[in-house]
Amino acid sequence: MGNLIKVLTRDIDNNGGNFFLDFENAQPSQSETAVWEKVNQVLTEARVILDDLQAYRGAGEEIRQAIQSPGVEGVQEKAWSAVVPLVAKLKTFYEFSQKLESSLRCLLDVLTTSASTPTQHLEQKQALARQFAHIMHFTLRFDELKMTNPAIQNDFSYYRRTISRMRINNLSADAGNEVNNELANRMSLFYASATPMLKTLSDATSKFVSDNPDVPIENTTDCLSTMASVCKVMLETPEYRSRFASEETVLFCLRVMVGVIILYDHVHPAGAFVKTSNIDMKGCIRVLKEQPPSSVEGLLNALRYTTKHLNDEATSKQIKNMLQPN
Repeated sequence: MGNLIKVLTRDIDNNGGNFFLDFENAQPSQSETAVWEKVNQVLTEARVILDDLQAYRGAGEEIRQAIQSPGVEGVQEKAWSAVVPLVAKLKTFYEFSQKLESSLRCLLDVLTTSASTPTQHLEQKQALARQFAHIMHFTLRFDELKMTNPAIQNDFSYYRRTISRMRINNLSADAGNEVNNELANRMSLFYASATPMLKTLSDATSKFVSDNPDVPIENTTDCLSTMASVCKVMLETPEYRSRFASEETVLFCLRVMVGVIILYDHVHPAGAFVKTSNIDMKGCIRVLKEQPPSSVEGLLNALRYTTKHLNDEATSKQIKNMLQPN
């Protein structure tokens, strides 16, 4: 078979390095093109979303001044003028999460719903497998940035308080009407999560399984566990790792590995941490802990706090201890 099986069985020969190159650069076959182009539009927007989130500075100073000087009209107007465009940006991020959810479902449809094995799926549709990986990478990166930026929730909370006050006082809130009350409630739930994109995709994957009862759940969980295994073996095998062009590639694989583990844990009835799991969790955690702590702390936290089954009785003490914060 091809490169994926070589990775999974550690059958490393002179062509072994092709696996990673295929994963990075695979082009869609004719049968993949329609889905690939649809998802590619979303992934192109994803790069803009990450740039915008990285550049998000918030209106903390203006809000502080407004709170300290509640009766000074000019100060209130300045804070409001600073917050409204930021909330429009937060709305864009939230709406993008729905596009990402739709793209994930498109890919799951293709990667889980035929008679092929997960390895065959990922091998024969490498361009779509690559897109799936890029969705996971984006998701983990978005959530890492969001978790380290308290301005997001502070800005949105101030916006909602101000809108409420305007309604009570019958003042015009036209500038804020772009986000009506119903949308504001949904956005509030989204941003209340420590990892909002990951929660969106976890819920979407669970819904995909429940909406497709004719597709065995194993089709989905095996696809996710295979992807996790591929990433782990690539990371821990020197012959593959030495072919990575940059450290960013290492982080890419780490984020994909953690993302699919979390999805697996939410979808599989017993989760990712039981002995019968198809994911070598000890091996995956070991690979994470071998990296510089500063680059993986967010990923370890994602496993600690956004998985569903870590604290189950069936989870071994060794795994729980491995994930204990230092």
